[in-house]
This record gives sequence, C-alpha cells and structure tokens, in this order.
Amino acid sequence: MSLVYVRLFARHRLALGVRGYATPTSAPRSREQKEDFPVFQYVGKQRKPNHKVFVWGFSYTGALGIPSFVVPDSGRKKPRKYQLTPYRLETEQQISSAACGYGFTLLSSSTKDLTKVWGMGLNSDSQLGFQRTQHDRQKSYDYVLEPSPVLLPLSRPQETRVVQVACGRAHSLVLTDLEGVFSLGNNAYGQCGRKIVEDEIYSASHKIHKMEGFDSSVIQVACGQDHSLFLTEKGQVYACGWGADGQTGLGHHNMCDRPVAVGGDLAGVKVQQVTTYGDCSLAVSQDGQLYGWGNSEYLQLSSVTEATQINCPRLLPFDGVGKVTQAASGGTQVAILNERGEVFVWGYGILGKGPNLSESQTPELVPLTLFGRSEFNPGLTVSRIRCGLNHFAAVTDRGELFVWGKNVRGCLGIGKKEDQYFPWRVTVPGRVVDVACGVDHMVALVKSVI
Repeated sequence: MSLVYVRLFARHRLALGVRGYATPTSAPRSREQKEDFPVFQYVGKQRKPNHKVFVWGFSYTGALGIPSFVVPDSGRKKPRKYQLTPYRLETEQQISSAACGYGFTLLSSSTKDLTKVWGMGLNSDSQLGFQRTQHDRQKSYDYVLEPSPVLLPLSRPQETRVVQVACGRAHSLVLTDLEGVFSLGNNAYGQCGRKIVEDEIYSASHKIHKMEGFDSSVIQVACGQDHSLFLTEKGQVYACGWGADGQTGLGHHNMCDRPVAVGGDLAGVKVQQVTTYGDCSLAVSQDGQLYGWGNSEYLQLSSVTEATQINCPRLLPFDGVGKVTQAASGGTQVAILNERGEVFVWGYGILGKGPNLSESQTPELVPLTLFGRSEFNPGLTVSRIRCGLNHFAAVTDRGELFVWGKNVRGCLGIGKKEDQYFPWRVTVPGRVVDVACGVDHMVALVKSVI
C-alpha cells in the first residue's frame, strides 16, 4: 500500500505590516482653494507599488499554497475547502510568472538568487520536482501545501533568470533566459521532450530534463493537457507530446517525444504567441493573423473544417475581428484580443454574453461596456486575456480583472459558487498585472501601494 505524503512547513517569519500616516501635502494652493478642506496624503509620494500574489478556488489539493486551509493551525478553525475570494499569498521574492496546472501551481521570480521557482499542490508525478520528506530523504511528498523551492539543474545559477513557467495536466515547463527550457513531471506521451520510457515511475522522480533541438532561443512556452508548445525568437513554433487530437500540429496523430518544428499554414510565418490548455492549439502571427490546430469537437476550428480534429495548423479566416494581438485557448472555448482592445469569443460553454449563448462557430464580440467602458471612461480597453479549462479571464488597461464561465469549485473568485454568464469584476486590492487560470483555481499577480 502506497503512502501519501504531505509537505507542510512551519512559518518562522512575520509579515511586515504597513502603517499609513495622514499628513497634509505641501503642494502650493491657489487663492480659490484656500477655503477648501485640506488634502491628506495617506501614502508617501516616493512609495513604490508592492508586488503581491493572490490565490483563490479549490484548496484541498494544496494548489493555493495556504497550509491552514487544509490543515488548520488552530483548534478553533475549520478546514477551508473553497476560497471564494482573492486571498493574499506571502512570498519570499517578487513573483514575475505564475501558472496553474491541474491541481498544482508554479511561481517564478526573475531573481538571480539560487531559488527561482516554487511549487505547491499535487506532486504525484513530480511535476513540482522531488520534494524530499522530513522523515525519509528517499521519499517525496505527493502533496505540497506551501510554496516550496523547485531546484533546477542550472550550470550558471547566479547568472540565469527564469522568464516563464507553464503547467499542464501533470507536467511543467520552466523557461530561462540563458539556459533554455527545462521540463519535469509526467512524460508518458513525450510532453517533456525526452524519450518515453515504458512503465516509468514518475512519483519521487529527480528527473528534470533540459530540452534541446530548437532553431534559436525559446521565448515562450505553453502546456496543453499532455502536450507542449514552444516559440523561438525566430518566430518558429515547436511541439511535442500527445497528438491523438492533432494538438501537436505535426501532421499526424502520434505521440512525439522531442520538440519538432510545426509546419502547415505556419510554414514561413513569424509567430508572436502560442497558447493551449486543453487539446486545441492557437498561434498569433506577427502580422495579426490567427492559426489553429488540434481538437475541434466544440467548434473551435469550425471556420476551416467540419471534422473534429486538425493535425496541421490552418489559417482561421475571420472577418471583422481586426488585427489579432493575443489568443487564449481553454478546454472547449477560445478567445482573441485585437489591437483595439476588444475581446471575441467562440466555441462551447459559457461565452460571456448571457445564458442564451452557449455555442458559436464564429467570433462573438463581448461588448467593452461589460468591462467598464462608459461615458465616464470612454477609452477603456482590455489588455490581456486568459483561459482556464472552462472559464475566461480578462485584464483591462486599468488593471481591473474580469472573469466569466464555469465556476468550478469557486475558481472565479467572485464570492459565490454559481456560474457567471457575463464578465464580472474580481475585487483585488491593487492593479492586476497578470493572471493564471487552472481547472479549479486561479492566481493573480498584483501591484499595490497598500
């Protein structure tokens, strides 16, 4: 009988409190203002915004990184299975990238310190690396309840920075600036870009693979359920892993255990972004065109095929959407953002325009009024979009976060468990810089002056 280990550290540091002082500003006032009430400045002019991390959703996997939610630290407290609103996660370093897998989370910092990546949540396939238990150095924790270091086999650890992290169903990718891409976790389908070993045991594995075979430096990585995508600085897309739905885009439906350049309609095209989370893959070219391949059971690629799969990238000829700047692909739904800051959605599920729209073959514009545009804020646009498995997230140019879709285990962070049919603002104390969406949890990176 196998034992399940849980990692739980005692905290030995205190969070520093911030005290605000009400002091009158020293700015000169005009004669007309002399009779006005005094103006108070609660935060100093020189104070820089703090970078904070907020988490919410399902906690029992450990993916939120809050141990007391799973194992209460006081007899008067009860376990908190669902965190329905954003909750502050204390971190040692400023976090620059976050990714949500299927029940686990990776965080990274651009620091040159030895520790650059932290993991929390499910670790049954060593997707968070080997997390040594306190009682047996040969065993690794299957659950990690607190952000714990993921040690990378770097040759120049004090020079190399981590640029981005990505998470799939049970594997992870870490992109660095000087030493390329590292993969860890389940490799049953070749998604880690190394030789598939039959009956390989992934639990308590020390294996972290440095990936090779790219035409130039990799600048972005993305994880699907069991496949991986890579974008190089030359604009070339590479893929490896599970290909049964054509999600690798390599012209076949087989598994691939090494990164291979993707062709099809992408041949000769310079790409600026790749995205995937389920089994549908999208790429945005530098000239604003959208390409897609993989699963189309939910109409994601129905503009170019009636089949349920495409194993080679195809240009998606959408009219009226303008120049595409970003794309996001979930389990059954997709979204794009154009240069005007407008969001279009299609596919199957809760698409954001009410309960009467659950399916669309073509892009549907989500009105900017649903994100806060009004006569008092006429210039508002959306600056970033993301997809979880069954929900969407959008960040406006004002740093406000909006979510909609299936509210699986409270993953939307809107204070309730019901699904959300229109974009709804998430209350976060600060300006949202980026957000990561998972199956049943989310992570937000926030700038705050409080």
